[in-house]
Amino acid sequence: MKKLFAIAIIAILAICAWNSIDTNDMIVNIDGEEVHGPLGALLGLVFGGLGLVIAAIAITCAAIFVGFLFAGLGVLMVVGLALAGIIVAAVIAPFTLPLLIPAAIVWYVMSRNRKHREKAAFEHAV
Repeated sequence: MKKLFAIAIIAILAICAWNSIDTNDMIVNIDGEEVHGPLGALLGLVFGGLGLVIAAIAITCAAIFVGFLFAGLGVLMVVGLALAGIIVAAVIAPFTLPLLIPAAIVWYVMSRNRKHREKAAFEHAV
């Protein structure tokens, strides 16, 4: 079953590649004017991609609007988006880990020193 699935996927990808390479019969109609051949294929891909980008921006704006509309959920959404951004940044740029390790050590030392100062100030006040 796994072999059949792999062969089917490879066959579908081969058909898609063959169809994208052979663009002689592609026709794009722009305001009643037909554009044939590779230029038509290029225009079709560009306009299709541009439509997807515009749709993604519109959906993102609508999601942000709805998130702020429902304020309680909006706070959770902003926190979730920030967490997702941090996770994506960590996955995309693993080379920042050597920079984060010294920052974490400094953060730990500073918090430890602050706790000792607060404890000493509390004991001195009592």
